[in-house]
Amino acid sequence: LRKVTDGFSRNVYLGWPPVIWVNQYLARPVFQFLQSFIGNYGLIIFLLVLFMKLLLTPLTYSSMLGQAKMRLLKPELDIIKAKNGDNMAQAQQDQMKLYQQAGVNPFSGCIPILLQFPIILSMFYLFPNAIELRQQHFLWAEDLSTYDSIIHLPFKIPFGFGDHVSLFLLLMTASQLVFQWQNNQLSSVEGPMKMMGYFMPVIFMFVLNSFSAGLNFYYFVSNLITFAQQAVIKRFVDEDKIMAIMNENRKKAASGTAKKSKFMAKLEEAMKTSEAQRKAKK
Repeated sequence: LRKVTDGFSRNVYLGWPPVIWVNQYLARPVFQFLQSFIGNYGLIIFLLVLFMKLLLTPLTYSSMLGQAKMRLLKPELDIIKAKNGDNMAQAQQDQMKLYQQAGVNPFSGCIPILLQFPIILSMFYLFPNAIELRQQHFLWAEDLSTYDSIIHLPFKIPFGFGDHVSLFLLLMTASQLVFQWQNNQLSSVEGPMKMMGYFMPVIFMFVLNSFSAGLNFYYFVSNLITFAQQAVIKRFVDEDKIMAIMNENRKKAASGTAKKSKFMAKLEEAMKTSEAQRKAKK
């Protein structure tokens, strides 16, 4: 489309930065490369998922490692909460001290997940603009560029759901709920945040019901590969070794030889400033 005239390629909207960069320089080129020698677009989507998952393996490993550290510290974090009661400021200070002594970044499990978001969101723009998917059959889907309706409803459900039910959407939602349940078994998160993970797939079920079957198939396959990926990575996350390293960090902290990371130093300084302001206001 760039050859037609200047700016004409913008008619194919691939998202906003950094999502558009992912589509322009990663997802779209890989998609075009695969279709140059594969005619089955269901297989192309599967291979695209596999490529993306392999690319993100270091981030997935880092996230699971961070979750394992937080899970091992959970008993001590529970003791801190019980000891401080309603004194949240003191509880946060004690938690920061524990993280510092153990050499743990409390956000180490979340940051890798956030870094994956541009790739996850890029698919919202890639598939609706992939004209190659139009009238392409795969399994029960007659056209991968639109929704794969298996049930036509006599009425419209609000919030964007429509008057049909997409099978790939149901499979994607079911796999996402199972994935969330599995993560909750490994995570140290509790309370409303733990339940929020179950609401999000249901919300997206309404949003994605009228999206292309190709997009829902991508997310469904992505969840299946994630199950296998986590099962493999879990074998390399040795919790006994992690605990030994954290205990060694505690010894170094007690002897005064531990090095404080810049992130933890800034976080601790912010906590002290916040507490000083709270006391001054009181």
